[in-house]
Amino acid sequence: MANANQVSLGRANLSTTTTGYGGSGEKYELYLKLFSGEMFKGFQHETIARDLVTKRTLKNGKSLQFIYTGRMTSSFHTPGTPILGNSDKAPPVAEKTINMDDLLISSAFVYDLDETLAHYELRGEISKKIGYALAEKYDRLIFRAITRGARAASPVSATNFVEPGGTQIRVGSTTNDSDAYNAQNLTAAFFDAAAAMDEKGVSSQGRCAVLNPRQYYSLIQEVGNNGLINRDEQGAGLQSGKGVVSIAGIHIYKSMNIPFLGKYGVAYGGTTGETSPGKLGDFVGTTPENASGATAGINNDYGTNTELGAKSCGLIFQKEAAGVVEAIGPQVQVTNGDVSVIYQGDVILGRMAMGADYLNPAAAVELYVGATAPSAF
Repeated sequence: MANANQVSLGRANLSTTTTGYGGSGEKYELYLKLFSGEMFKGFQHETIARDLVTKRTLKNGKSLQFIYTGRMTSSFHTPGTPILGNSDKAPPVAEKTINMDDLLISSAFVYDLDETLAHYELRGEISKKIGYALAEKYDRLIFRAITRGARAASPVSATNFVEPGGTQIRVGSTTNDSDAYNAQNLTAAFFDAAAAMDEKGVSSQGRCAVLNPRQYYSLIQEVGNNGLINRDEQGAGLQSGKGVVSIAGIHIYKSMNIPFLGKYGVAYGGTTGETSPGKLGDFVGTTPENASGATAGINNDYGTNTELGAKSCGLIFQKEAAGVVEAIGPQVQVTNGDVSVIYQGDVILGRMAMGADYLNPAAAVELYVGATAPSAF
């Protein structure tokens, strides 16, 4: 469906009678299909959060409301008495609004001469990298929303009907960041998180965890120990890299886009005990940007770098923990016609419009290291 949207968008922007770079409008439609496919393939390959939270499509509006209802009680009926509903006005209801952030884009200019002289297919590769860039921002915002939810109280706070809020679980018992990588500590935290969600009435369906790669592979090395069993891969788990399927019914994923010890995905040095592999470039272990409601282009609150802090080290959540709203799914646009002639090249643009926020804090668990849990924001 996403590809169909992309193609129709391109056709709306292309004339089938205009001759542009390399030929007719029909050729541009073919280009657009190819670029859309590469971009969407890159997006789908990189994003994991899209299928792990509640997703809705927005039409004709700037925000979408999610309704959260609290629990109800039951009682025995006395014969002859009217049934008029609960006198305490249960169930309590709270509304959560998710706004659309500004248009999220990633673009590149492809110079005609560069493309002519290249010995490789340039546009498809660029389209794929555009998909990667959109997916990275998409996942980071959703994981930040879940982090915020894990630190929040329930939106339902009616008298006698206060619902459970989020959960924060300490990994290990020292003040060293290295506790975040210890497989035994992580395993214990998983069982603790599962118990907490059970106690708070969170469904066991759709529970998952997102860790950083080194945590993930640390757990793989413990397959066969501490009750960790990869039921699908068995002994091959160590060699395949597919690792542990789940712990306590919680499916495990790895990502470089979670808030992790003050960075995105990974942190080296200090008390982590992790040595940098070197030559990291500009994109590994980056510092989270400010993304509060006061940030340009942001209409939800994903927190500032200071608010995220430097002690978060993993997320465990259920599908209801957060919601994402999409007004425009991942799409591609390409310039053509006179624009291409004037600039002797084309702009390949990937775009989407989305917004995210936490929904049910009880379904969100934040793992952290150190003596003090990170503060709510």
